[in-house]
Amino acid sequence: MKIHEVTAPDGRLSGIYLRLTSDAPEALEIVDADGVQAVPEGALEKVLARYGAPFDSDARIIVVAELALSPGKRLRHVQHLAGYDVVMRDYLVLDAEGAEPLCAPGATVAAALQHLASAWARTTPAAQRHT
Repeated sequence: MKIHEVTAPDGRLSGIYLRLTSDAPEALEIVDADGVQAVPEGALEKVLARYGAPFDSDARIIVVAELALSPGKRLRHVQHLAGYDVVMRDYLVLDAEGAEPLCAPGATVAAALQHLASAWARTTPAAQRHT
């Protein structure tokens, strides 16, 4: 699922994606122009808890994509046009059964996950990731 898009040095748009792997339940990878990196377990939830806010279920949104993380848990990429905005903004919404939905700007979540995945790759042997 595309979670953000950046402009590459050559001017082209380059997507940043989040996908499930078959390594372990809810194991995530972030995919960008630099390649594929494993996301530490629980990082998505911690990033949304840190940078997110309660999601207003009455907000007018357009659902762009959804990623089922596990039964009762999903991540949605949505677009929202606030009254003061000129263009729609991208947000990620984490819905987990029994918990209040959280949302955060897609750019913020993408940058945090890229940073955490990169740091984890530098400090954790490959055999220990997603185990």
